[in-house]
Amino acid sequence: MLVNVKFYKIFIIFILLSVNLSADEKDQIVAQLKNLNSLEFTFDQVVNDKTEKGSCLLEFPGKLKCDYFDDKKKELIINKKRLAITQKRYNKTYYYPISKSPFLNILYKDKLLEIVKSGKLELSDQIIKLIYFDENEITVFFEKKTLDLKGWQIIDQYNNNISFSLNIVAKNDVFKKGTFKIPEMN
Repeated sequence: MLVNVKFYKIFIIFILLSVNLSADEKDQIVAQLKNLNSLEFTFDQVVNDKTEKGSCLLEFPGKLKCDYFDDKKKELIINKKRLAITQKRYNKTYYYPISKSPFLNILYKDKLLEIVKSGKLELSDQIIKLIYFDENEITVFFEKKTLDLKGWQIIDQYNNNISFSLNIVAKNDVFKKGTFKIPEMN
């Protein structure tokens, strides 16, 4: 009986320490995100088993510009309320409302902070994984050593599985005026 009580106490201490560690990891990520104004990164995006690669500039709140390394020379620009995808090879631009875009979870720091604070935390040797349930499930990944954003997984409004992994090139750069300008409608 005495052995069981000791084991129980050790188990409780271990649980309390792991909860504190999880809270500490989240607090550190929150502190880092609060000091983040912009990112430059390269990415791999997998949508329903189709892989695309490119580079992006992200500026909080709500601005994103991505150049895809594909034969269509695709460019995606989000400027708070509108999303435009241009296929430069064909000189075609398509416009979408941003309100249904899964990018909203990443483009606005307050939403990203909510995901970090409220998400279920899972730790591995190299990755911190936060699983968040709102209208849809979103999983956000951070590198364990640096606490840098590493990507996310979502299911979009069209039921596409989207996995987005990124490698940060620069933080808190100031981008020149007009970088996130939506192309004029044809």
